[in-house]
Amino acid sequence: MPWKGEKDPYRIWLSEIILQQTRVEQGWPYYERFTSQYPDVLQLAAAADEEVFRLWQGLGYYARCKNMLAAARQVAAVHNGRFPDTYEGIVSLKGVGAYTAAAIASFAFNLPHAVLDGNVYRVLSRYFNIDTPIDTTAGKKLFTALADEMLPAGQAAEFNQSIMDFGAVVCKPQSPDCEKCPLNSHCEAYSAGTVSALPVKSKKLKIKKRYFNYLLMEHNGHVYIHKRMEKDIWQNLHELVLLETPEETDPAALVKLPAFKKMVGKQAFTITEVSPPLKQQLTHQTIFARFIHLQFAKALPPLEGFTAVPLRNLDQYAFPKTMVSYLTGLGWIS
Repeated sequence: MPWKGEKDPYRIWLSEIILQQTRVEQGWPYYERFTSQYPDVLQLAAAADEEVFRLWQGLGYYARCKNMLAAARQVAAVHNGRFPDTYEGIVSLKGVGAYTAAAIASFAFNLPHAVLDGNVYRVLSRYFNIDTPIDTTAGKKLFTALADEMLPAGQAAEFNQSIMDFGAVVCKPQSPDCEKCPLNSHCEAYSAGTVSALPVKSKKLKIKKRYFNYLLMEHNGHVYIHKRMEKDIWQNLHELVLLETPEETDPAALVKLPAFKKMVGKQAFTITEVSPPLKQQLTHQTIFARFIHLQFAKALPPLEGFTAVPLRNLDQYAFPKTMVSYLTGLGWIS
């Protein structure tokens, strides 16, 4: 992985932001694109928002991108373009929490701060046979103190990287390689037979289902889009006209809803295509999206907050992953 052994705090920070809630194989090409297009923090800080969001498109959790831009501009404005070299300075950056700050501080500057990611929680909870839930205040406090206690003087970077790799390769979530583990003679969970039960989490993730009906309202080679600004998923990305319903709704029933009639008004239109439901799984939500192509005969109905954009220009905007797939299938974006 290109960030392994990296000492440049900007590149370490970039990799950590990209890999939050993202698998390595998915984040890797994004890391290479960003480091190629923005080799240093000042170039990222000077970039246009739309350009950066377009490059991020498809990676998800777009608040990360918004915070990343804000932090880059914070470094440029507050720190004269030099990435802060103290834990306190790093953690003050927008979107940087304790874990990311510890990673940058230890890997870039070898400062004595233990990194606590899922791998580290798992290794420590098993090695010491700790059943305190890791997602509680008490658990976080306990494991933070334990990780700091384990940190060898002057070797923060090596230790942090080693324990994370150990958790990823040997002390895995499923089917850990306990028989060949070099630490099994000292592992308390292995001795007690509790490896599979650790680490413990107290909260069960609740998944919310949402039903998005996207109206692709077209006239004379133009379609309506707008930028999502509310505090919700996909903030700062563009989208087509959205009608969200509490359950999956057949297009024939959808066009009879008062909300649909209010959007469309009295303008004549023809439904030229209805997509099958498309599913996108997020951490806390499952999105079921359907695209309904409305061809308007004379003009698009007036919709406040929406802009009629030429189809040939859609490539200039950043859209959510499902919408990118649909628009790409139509040949409207590449």
